[in-house]
Amino acid sequence: MATTVRRRSRLAARLGVVAALAGALGACQAGQLGLGSGFSYDGTIQRGYQLDEKTLADLKPGTPAEKVLQTLGTPSTTSTVGGDAWYYVSQTVNRKVAFMPQKVMDQRVLAVYFGKGKKLERVANYGMADGKVFDYVSRTTPTAGGDVGFVQNMLTNLLKFQ
Repeated sequence: MATTVRRRSRLAARLGVVAALAGALGACQAGQLGLGSGFSYDGTIQRGYQLDEKTLADLKPGTPAEKVLQTLGTPSTTSTVGGDAWYYVSQTVNRKVAFMPQKVMDQRVLAVYFGKGKKLERVANYGMADGKVFDYVSRTTPTAGGDVGFVQNMLTNLLKFQ
């Protein structure tokens, strides 16, 4: 009789653990589907500077560097050689489950170039298209030289941190 009671209590404990795990997994799935009221994980992670197209459209050549800083915020990095440029780096990755490897979906470097008197000269939005640096603002592939090597190296090195 005592062994029957022990078996039933062990079975009840096991069923309780299974029910708790199933409930926790169900809550995760409901959150992932947008059915839960809390945090939901959809697999997309955005890192770095998130570009707002309206803000980008507000930047006009001749804008002082102080105004650009107020509009865009602190840059991810700045140029140290051959001219004055600010770089805003962003990356979008996707992973289906939080602990699985991630896949890089998009990488961009927003480059803000200044001329004489710290006035905005031009803005370039570089990204990865077919493995090459591509300027999404002017829709041209930059020629060799200047900051292209720096931007290309930044994008290439970001891929190594997966």
